[in-house]
Amino acid sequence: MDWLKRIGYYLIGFSLGGVLVFFIWKKKDVSFDYGMDARTLKTIRIREKAYSPEATDVLIKNNLDSLTVHAILKHADVDFGQSKPRIKPCPEYLITGKDSLAHIQLYIKRCDSVATIEKVFVNESFLLD
Repeated sequence: MDWLKRIGYYLIGFSLGGVLVFFIWKKKDVSFDYGMDARTLKTIRIREKAYSPEATDVLIKNNLDSLTVHAILKHADVDFGQSKPRIKPCPEYLITGKDSLAHIQLYIKRCDSVATIEKVFVNESFLLD
């Protein structure tokens, strides 16, 4: 059997297997958090959340609630340049929302069992655009 046929059979089998796995895992609500941002956000989401008094004041002032914070933690970018991920025992992360929440940034301190939202930054000039 020549190489082209072998590669063709391999690609057909690989494709069918990939489609089958996709449909099976789609029903199981499995997430694939392999990127740095996704892993960081997932480890923050699974911990109990606490809010500093400063963060609570900003959330109340801007009519934001815990659902907004959860939405940001679901779809956001982690700015590792301004974060301190190697601090022991509690790394600190600056997280920026995406799309309609891009004007909100969260500064979060992630400890073993609690993720504390230390600061919330809301860019009001972004809202005026």
